[in-house]
Amino acid sequence: MRKKVALLGVFLALALICSYIESLIPFYFGVPGMKLGLTNIVVVLLLYFYGTKEALAVSFMRILLAGFMFGNAFSILYSLAGGLLSLFVMTLLKKTGWFHMIAVSICGGITHNLGQILVAMVVVKNYYIFGYFPFLFVGGWITGLLIGLLAQEIYTRTKHFIR
Repeated sequence: MRKKVALLGVFLALALICSYIESLIPFYFGVPGMKLGLTNIVVVLLLYFYGTKEALAVSFMRILLAGFMFGNAFSILYSLAGGLLSLFVMTLLKKTGWFHMIAVSICGGITHNLGQILVAMVVVKNYYIFGYFPFLFVGGWITGLLIGLLAQEIYTRTKHFIR
């Protein structure tokens, strides 16, 4: 039990480091709020190494801590919406056993953006903002693919050491 808690602490630290690195990268696609999603590598790995509860715990803690350190209340709200919807969808897809880690990650990237755009529509009370979603869909697909490829490679190389 102690070993597992310590490893989850390491995963949380890695996720916070990824959040910090991402906050330093001047990455702009022309769509407000679009990011690389580096922390999703950690979430996908946790989902495959341990399961939903552990991925949820680390993801939730990372969103709160990163929001207080690098963001604000709105960034926490948007991240929670995207992160929780994304994790829910990735968990369902993983449990079916029909999808490869890369496809799960792509769907996670897309639904993360969907969760955020839905919250944005409610917060700003403007439903036309959904017009951004096609761009966010493509961005989520591309970043989900890249994150999935990295996560798959890390998982393949480390699955013998972590459990």
